[in-house]
Amino acid sequence: MLTEERYNLILERLQEQGIVKLQELVDWIGVSESTIRRDLGDLEGKRLLKRIHGGASLPGEKSKEQGMEEKTFKNVQEKALIARLAAGQLKDGECIYLDAGTTTLAMISFIEAKDITVVTNGLSHVEALVSKQIRSYLLGGMMKTHTKAVIGSIALQNIENFRFDKCFLGTNGVDPSMGYTTPDPEEAIIKRRAHELSGQTFVLADASKFGEVTFAKLFELEEAVLITDRMPEQWRQPVTQKTNIIEG
Repeated sequence: MLTEERYNLILERLQEQGIVKLQELVDWIGVSESTIRRDLGDLEGKRLLKRIHGGASLPGEKSKEQGMEEKTFKNVQEKALIARLAAGQLKDGECIYLDAGTTTLAMISFIEAKDITVVTNGLSHVEALVSKQIRSYLLGGMMKTHTKAVIGSIALQNIENFRFDKCFLGTNGVDPSMGYTTPDPEEAIIKRRAHELSGQTFVLADASKFGEVTFAKLFELEEAVLITDRMPEQWRQPVTQKTNIIEG
């Protein structure tokens, strides 16, 4: 296959997905890893993509985030499995923080613990919690229209009023070197503070998040328990060396 043909295939896949993994390109195009790495370097030099750990993204994709509507229909079964495992970590009488996001939202239908109190920055979450008659607090602040998450300085001030037994956070990336990451720095601040105010932190991430790195860092892998539907084999050893894992 000619070099230009490989370039076109790589860019075509990037346009479709926004982010591609190195191994995915190796398998799809049918050439060696070293060849794909060289191609990605050439394309980055032409400013047609941005290399990230384990793959490549379109320029600016690290800070791009899908909305709730888009996320709701992605990896539905995997999220349900993770949500069930996460809800199983709750004990009667606990006070918890529930992060905005579709996987944490799915947790609510599986909650069986009694007399729990939930603080959340997710508008959709508080509606679901109230419908289950769970005592709930919604952080005040600026609402992100496409993710329905409350962020900003007012939300950060609000969260200081609480202390949590446990918190459950979503993430866009899980990487042994770069830790947990998310596209929005302001949302990262809220997640990080919830983690700091909690006795124990759980991060919920399906298998597609492994090896991904987005713009804003939350914290290191070893600072939380990771709950996932399955551990991709290429990431099992480097990730399990860093953190405890609950796997479906």
